[in-house]
Amino acid sequence: MGYDRLLENPDVQAVYIPLPNHLHKEWVIKALNAGKSVLCEKPLALNAEDAKEMFNAAKENKVILMEAYAYLHSSYIASLKADLKSGIIGDVDYIETAFLTQGYVEDIRIHKEMGGGAVYDLGCYCTTMILSMTDSEPEYVKAEAEFNDKGVDVFASAIMKFKNGVRAAFTVGMIFPPGSDARQDRLYIHGSKGTIRSDVEYNQSGELCYTITQDGKETLRRISVRQNYTLETEQLGRCIENGEEPFVSPDFSIRNAKLLDVILEQIEY
Repeated sequence: MGYDRLLENPDVQAVYIPLPNHLHKEWVIKALNAGKSVLCEKPLALNAEDAKEMFNAAKENKVILMEAYAYLHSSYIASLKADLKSGIIGDVDYIETAFLTQGYVEDIRIHKEMGGGAVYDLGCYCTTMILSMTDSEPEYVKAEAEFNDKGVDVFASAIMKFKNGVRAAFTVGMIFPPGSDARQDRLYIHGSKGTIRSDVEYNQSGELCYTITQDGKETLRRISVRQNYTLETEQLGRCIENGEEPFVSPDFSIRNAKLLDVILEQIEY
């Protein structure tokens, strides 16, 4: 069954769109116009204006559009945010995160015409993590990148400062040897009373841990996490059936798309 036939099927209430990035807008809007709710893989759109157009289509058709950041549904992320809100490490002043993977030889993620590259594929995780941990808008952003011979960013870093005074930085890259198991995921949050450190992989499930340090004393926080992809599809179902608000909201997705736009402009992608 082709995609168009699928969208014509009255028994289909919702669709999941994991197509290459450059095809998201076309098929998301087709699905929304067909009256289907949509869970679309990250990044939802190649720029903020496209994201706005897609969410407007969802509103006009009275259906749900949710961007698929599975890890944001995790009880691990909820625990991190609860600890920050409690003031356990005081006022946050710096957030740093990294996501480094092995190099890609032949993959949609390294084709510029398909919206490939380290910022689109990996940086979006880092920006959503940072935005989730600070409720503020960027004041300035600076970014640099290394490009391969096809003009695709394979290694990139950005620093930013938010209007509430929080500084943040991230590093992403597809730079480890192809075929290896090498990967680096890292989160560090510095506050006025302590720090949080984590080496948990994005989208990981199982028993996950992060370390809170205060006055030289360490506390290991252990969180049991279900499979994140299950959590996000279950939430979409509740949004459709019960009117629950999408956890990854339109406002959040648009904020993130705007931040990615600035970073991509900075690296001249």
